[in-house]
Amino acid sequence: MPDPVRRRLLLAAGLMPLIPAARAAGRRVVVVGGGWGGLAAAAELRRLAPGLDVLLIDREPAFLSFAGSNRWLVDHGAAPAPRAADYATLAARRGYRFVQAEVVGIDRAARRVLTAGGEYPYDWLVLAPGIREDWSAWQVDDPVAVDRLRTRFSGAFARAADLAGLKRRLQAFAGGNLVMTLPPMPYRCPPAPYERALLIAWWLKTRKIPGRLVVVDPNPLMPAFRGALLERFRDQVTYLDHARVRAVDPERRVLSTDVDDIDFAEALLCPPQRAGGPLAAAGLLRPGPDGGPGEGWAAQGALDFRSAADPAVFVIGDAAGIVSPQFGHYPKTGHVAARMGELVARQIAGQAADGLPDSVCHLLSGVEPDETTRIEVGYRLRADGFLLQTVNQRRAPYAGEDATWAAAHYAAFL
Repeated sequence: MPDPVRRRLLLAAGLMPLIPAARAAGRRVVVVGGGWGGLAAAAELRRLAPGLDVLLIDREPAFLSFAGSNRWLVDHGAAPAPRAADYATLAARRGYRFVQAEVVGIDRAARRVLTAGGEYPYDWLVLAPGIREDWSAWQVDDPVAVDRLRTRFSGAFARAADLAGLKRRLQAFAGGNLVMTLPPMPYRCPPAPYERALLIAWWLKTRKIPGRLVVVDPNPLMPAFRGALLERFRDQVTYLDHARVRAVDPERRVLSTDVDDIDFAEALLCPPQRAGGPLAAAGLLRPGPDGGPGEGWAAQGALDFRSAADPAVFVIGDAAGIVSPQFGHYPKTGHVAARMGELVARQIAGQAADGLPDSVCHLLSGVEPDETTRIEVGYRLRADGFLLQTVNQRRAPYAGEDATWAAAHYAAFL
């Protein structure tokens, strides 16, 4: 039993058992988004509350994982293709239902999810829509222009379906400036772009391609990669930290930053990221000062992930917003999303979700010899309700830890 202070905090956050009727037949949970968080929530709900009707909605027909994709893009080692799984097959295996559809709206008053193909009522709604890319920050507003730009120069961090096209573009790259942009924080999987930059630099050098990787990063360079990108691969990399993209001209192939214009032969463009799906129209985003536009992320509890606007709605995964003044957002990683999905499922099933979403990340931080850095992020709740974060890093020779970690997660929801 929690101590009195913690018990009050958990009750206020909605983490004590409070939905015993969830097991009643005919009640429905709709899960929007079939990434790590959505799949973990659906699988855990079926395990804990078999009487519930669980419906998963995603616009794609299949799950495709980003895990391990950086090595696969440049054929480093024996990296396998990204893990894929058909949603209909997963639903049949795990015991929930699946509908392939684009969610176009949420009617919170009527408790219905709206799609082009129909409406789906819910008693509880779990939103795991991932991210969207905000091309308007680069003065690209026309939807046709956005689609053309993404098709030609996607950095493949928003949609895993873009990974195959990116690999073909890299294989066809013959030389010149290869520009890679990073979004400003927060964004999905913070170490991933740095690992990708490292592997592309290694690829340029080992393949003797007469090209140069130009990294435009509005953030500070992640320390684990400083030596490799600034020293070991200095002949292959130009690193521009604290540099912000202002505009892009895809026809002239020019990227304009706040300092200079950069010509490029090929580009991996990653604009600022925001919460995906219809969260804005449904009034589920965190407002800015004086009620104005915020930063584009959801407003949800730090402990229960329940929407600040609607107790029947939970927001998990990359779309989640600020949870603590100390560190801002939970890391937008698959590990955190899956943990959130499990914790929300326990609440809906009427069980105490006495826990916080930890995070473990394995990244390749050195090549030839290959070295990995394990980043562990933990959380604890101070007695006054303030959420604290601790981060530990450990570097070691690479031994396939990333594949073992991913396989453990896949076993829980694939």
